[in-house]
Amino acid sequence: MILMVIIFLLLLFWENELHEEREVPTLEHLHVDYPQSDIPVRYCNRMVLQRVIRGPDNACKKEHVFVHERPREINRVCTSPKKRVCQNHSSILCFQSVTKFKMTACQLIEGTRYPACRYHISPIVGFAVVTCDHMGPVTLQRYVE
Repeated sequence: MILMVIIFLLLLFWENELHEEREVPTLEHLHVDYPQSDIPVRYCNRMVLQRVIRGPDNACKKEHVFVHERPREINRVCTSPKKRVCQNHSSILCFQSVTKFKMTACQLIEGTRYPACRYHISPIVGFAVVTCDHMGPVTLQRYVE
């Protein structure tokens, strides 16, 4: 009986450690692909799977953007003089890059549940709009061509 209790407690602690190791995805993990990955075919589909890009409840995201710029350049967006209140947020400030970045927009064309999501690729050059905290960029809100 004591052995069963010890095994139960070990399993309980092991499970808690597994849950604690999960990290919150960062803007860099979700959106930065620099230098751009050399994926000749189905770039968006491969990147979404590789980075585990999905919405709530494993839904396919309707659009996802990858930025092909050095992380330090993306970090500089937080010091941009181009700032305004974010769309759909009453008090959060968004910062727009001063220069245009190379990006890839992935538009959902098929599928509703991850991982069965299929995307259309659109290379773009535009301004990145991000939210920031004291550490730097937190979320990519959108892009402006």
